[in-house]
Amino acid sequence: MKTKILLYAFFLVFGMTQAQQVQWAHKLIKYSSDLGGKQNSIKRILGKPDAFPQGGTSPNAWMPKKALDGYEWVEVSFEKPQTVKQVAVFENLNAGCVVRIAVDKGNGKYETVWGRKKDYKTPTFKATIPADRNYYFKRKRRKIQEAPDVVNPGVEYAILEQAVSGVVAVRVEFNFALLPGQKEIDAIGISDSDAPIAPTVNTTTAFESLPNAKTIELQGLVPSSGAVSTDGKTLYITAVSEAKTEIYSFTKNESGRWDNKKPEPTLNTNQYYNHLWCITDNLILKGGATYTRGTTETGFELFTVQNGTYVNQGQLKVSAYNNYDETAEAHLTPDLEVLIMGIETDFSQGGSDLYFAQQKEDGSYGFLQNMGKVINSAADEGMCQLLSDTKTLLFSSNGFSAFGSYDIYVTYRLDDTWKNWSEPINLGSKINSPDFDGLPFYDETNETLYFISSQNETNSLKAVAFPKVLLMKGK
Repeated sequence: MKTKILLYAFFLVFGMTQAQQVQWAHKLIKYSSDLGGKQNSIKRILGKPDAFPQGGTSPNAWMPKKALDGYEWVEVSFEKPQTVKQVAVFENLNAGCVVRIAVDKGNGKYETVWGRKKDYKTPTFKATIPADRNYYFKRKRRKIQEAPDVVNPGVEYAILEQAVSGVVAVRVEFNFALLPGQKEIDAIGISDSDAPIAPTVNTTTAFESLPNAKTIELQGLVPSSGAVSTDGKTLYITAVSEAKTEIYSFTKNESGRWDNKKPEPTLNTNQYYNHLWCITDNLILKGGATYTRGTTETGFELFTVQNGTYVNQGQLKVSAYNNYDETAEAHLTPDLEVLIMGIETDFSQGGSDLYFAQQKEDGSYGFLQNMGKVINSAADEGMCQLLSDTKTLLFSSNGFSAFGSYDIYVTYRLDDTWKNWSEPINLGSKINSPDFDGLPFYDETNETLYFISSQNETNSLKAVAFPKVLLMKGK
């Protein structure tokens, strides 16, 4: 059967062509190799793309054992039979290694619908996202580190001259010796249309209509996070330098700008590292306390605010607390009944995940429980804020379709188990850049979103007017 194959650059779009019937690989049938584990396993090829349109290496993509220069293959099935006009293979690293595509119409026999000619090489392209971008990776004292290069990501579209009806499965074969470098495969899709299946970011037109974010001047401080008091009158900044990380506060001047920078020595209990994570009406939660591994200690201290003075109430304690990552994040509900943490444990989906624990009668917290696969990917999730309705959760991740290396998302709690959440929605390109954007904090009083953006190896605190009605359901 004659076919055409195309390799397209990406455009950031927000919906499929309505007339298309698109399905993504649903189940594995057979495959040539699997690295095992949770990251880069063969199961990561199932479902819609996670590493597109941003491209580049991702724990959410399949990395075969012979991805450098070997021959590999995979057979996948789809939820229901359909007519196929195109097969799309999403290759997030060094695209152009597909050599054969075959389809099964339900009889268990594969019919070849495309084969690469010996003298034919699929053209590749450079990613539209800068390859030399830097991101603000989640490690101790939050140093900026260089992100891995994005090398020739692409989607190979096998457009069939004649559609094939009743397709239930697809076999894709790769010759990774065709191109140098590592290879990863993100997803396989089929469609009844010859219109290319476009990689999408799950966002909304309302988020795309927000004004552009503005940079907040911080009088020489390099921020690693920001938080605003519940009355909207005090801005707390965690500032990072080569010597130490410490907390400062700002209040607004007559012109309405943040001014009057002041260090907070009572909160800076650690000589080298202090980080403010959560603030409620009369409580502040900060990290940086010395703790002993293998105990219930977490390294997070709780402060109450009494007549303008911060009073240390001691460390948060969690049953059987354990974290494989070098840092952790924490957030509390206003009533202190639920603790949310960003850590890595044996129960993580891959990297750091979001967990929750409920408060016990003695004030400590029970066992941390994973918040589920919907919001936790094979990559990293964390840096979260739960809003006052205790249902709206902002968090940062590099594990979903995105505009950059780390993006900010919102998800909504669906029940009281704390394990069922809605599909994460990207906050859009007015907030998320091609670089790192994370550590969100929403000031509900002034309806303003603050977040950290890292570009050209420099951190800045940004703010954008964000109506509560767009962010919090029912408001």
